Amino acid sequence: MKLASRTYLKALAAVLFAILAFQAPVFAQDKAGKIDQLISLYHKYGQFNGSALVADNGKIIYKKGFGLANMEWNIPNASDTKFRLGSITKQFTATLILQLVEQGKIKLDGKITDYLPDYRQDTGAKITIHNLLSHTSGIPSYTSLPGFFQNVSRNPFAVDDFTKKYASGDLEFEPGTKFVYSNSGYFLLGAIIEKVTGKPYEQVLRENIFEPVGMKNTGYDHYGTIIGNRATGYTKTPRGYETAPYLDMSIPFAAGSLYSTVEDLYLWDQALYGEKILSAKSKGLMFKPNLNNYGYGFVITKATLAPPTKLTIPVIQHNGGINGFNTVIVRMVNEKRLIVLLDNTERGEYLDKITLGLMSILYDQPYGSPKRLIAEVLQKTILETDLVSAIKQYRELKAGATAGDYDFGEMELNRLGYQLLQMQKVAEAIEIFKLNVEIYPQAFNTYDSLGEAYMVHGDKDLSIANYKKSLELNPKNTNATAKLASLTGEQKEVTVDPKIYDSYVGDYELGPDFMITITSENGKLMAQATGQSKFELFASSETEFFLKVVDARVTFVKDEQGKVTELILNQNGRKMPAKKIR
Repeated sequence: MKLASRTYLKALAAVLFAILAFQAPVFAQDKAGKIDQLISLYHKYGQFNGSALVADNGKIIYKKGFGLANMEWNIPNASDTKFRLGSITKQFTATLILQLVEQGKIKLDGKITDYLPDYRQDTGAKITIHNLLSHTSGIPSYTSLPGFFQNVSRNPFAVDDFTKKYASGDLEFEPGTKFVYSNSGYFLLGAIIEKVTGKPYEQVLRENIFEPVGMKNTGYDHYGTIIGNRATGYTKTPRGYETAPYLDMSIPFAAGSLYSTVEDLYLWDQALYGEKILSAKSKGLMFKPNLNNYGYGFVITKATLAPPTKLTIPVIQHNGGINGFNTVIVRMVNEKRLIVLLDNTERGEYLDKITLGLMSILYDQPYGSPKRLIAEVLQKTILETDLVSAIKQYRELKAGATAGDYDFGEMELNRLGYQLLQMQKVAEAIEIFKLNVEIYPQAFNTYDSLGEAYMVHGDKDLSIANYKKSLELNPKNTNATAKLASLTGEQKEVTVDPKIYDSYVGDYELGPDFMITITSENGKLMAQATGQSKFELFASSETEFFLKVVDARVTFVKDEQGKVTELILNQNGRKMPAKKIR
């Protein structure tokens, strides 16, 4: 009897083991099917064009390309298509720095000038490597400089030249006191890597990360180099897709110059579980959240899945964005799960939504399906027919049987309104914002946007009324507060003698290759920034002026002899001095 019992138990255990072994791939297949269905729908609705990879328990359960890598030649995206990564580059730069720390060649509390002796001493002697890695340096990001993309981004630069001209600005705050994302900081880290190693940044990457990990399809994206399977970057416009503006890749450098594939980024993710690339101590530093939950090249945070569960998942992640491309890598290390999404049509606003949906599938939680974008439907109708037809179409679709297929959210009409403003279709934009106010009468942002459209149109009273309503609904709306102040109080227009305008006429250098030209025309003072339209300045005093088209003020500064030496542009909470050069 005992023998029979033992035999039975052994047989039962064998059956159970076989069942469990069979269930694992079945569950993976079930998840893969849901993943494919979800991403396919996002692609169908024009919200994803690229490659995706999902891993569970350290194993790839899904990888696939969607849409086109090259639209002119109709070449499809695949799992081995190479995409520009943008700021995902930063985690590789951070890794090289930590490797040099391990080797005793760099100290995290070392200063910029310890490694770049030609860097300006007044700021470089107090900014640490840790500050650069954690975006707490106070150095202004060169990508935020006025006119940078229009006037500088197409030009090639040597690392030293770019550092001096664009990554050495006056500090916006004392190092370590605030978090402000700065591409300049990571550019400088690349310069430091080259100085310390005596090798080009990309060679150090190849020797110390890509070759050891086996990342054969990852590298520095040089425009002139023939790179097989490289995707072209596109941007969506009202006229359809267009090739993204050219960007010289010497500019993103260690902040965003790399290309890779979803498969190579999986290899990278797996390497971070071991100590072949970084020691446990270094990884502890990399994944330790500092200000704003930023570690070194990664954001360490928690993702909340969609209702009704609202499950919170610890993640280590980073997004990237560069001309024509948006990317995201999300690591869920507790379960060795990974999501990589690489898109070559600048549809970055949807990557987070896709990611949350994929996470819900991985964690067996409910998830919603994507919807058609009503803004794109209406925009097409406005351009091909007229505004009246578009508004009629909106009401019919919203009331129709297929309403559930469309996104009628507040932000859709808001987005369409701003697209129309950018196209200088101000009257049409006003009507779309008015429709949004009608549909969402308790949303403060709808009134804020309508107020801005009226301000652009020159309807001051209506602009004020809508900003006041927005502030009534949300007293913490600082934008409405600032706009009301400029419309009603601080920028009250006064009459001054036009003869004083002559002393203000000239060119003022706001930044490298970015000028503000002041002219006097028929008794009006005009300002024109590089690559932009000319706008009238309105006097609030003899030296203080403001613009009506945007919330900005200009102050002219005189020396002791009364000679105008510079102007100060006050916009978006920043005071930007511009020296008069002629």
